[in-house]
Amino acid sequence: MSEESKPLLRVVRGNPSDAEVAALTAVVAAASAAPAAEKPKPRTSWWGDHAASLRRPLHPGDGAWRASGLPS
Repeated sequence: MSEESKPLLRVVRGNPSDAEVAALTAVVAAASAAPAAEKPKPRTSWWGDHAASLRRPLHPGDGAWRASGLPS
């Protein structure tokens, strides 16, 4: 048998209706067309994070002097 003549799905047991076979075919086709999950990016160390060394601008107001000494 050639590759093109082999059935994509084969019913082994039971007697599914045409709607059930169509639903199964749609699910299998959607699952095979879904893109592969991407690997998560590795976490970068805070030691090498240059943004951590930048300071946010200070805004005058109530409690601003206290907030200036707190970690961001």
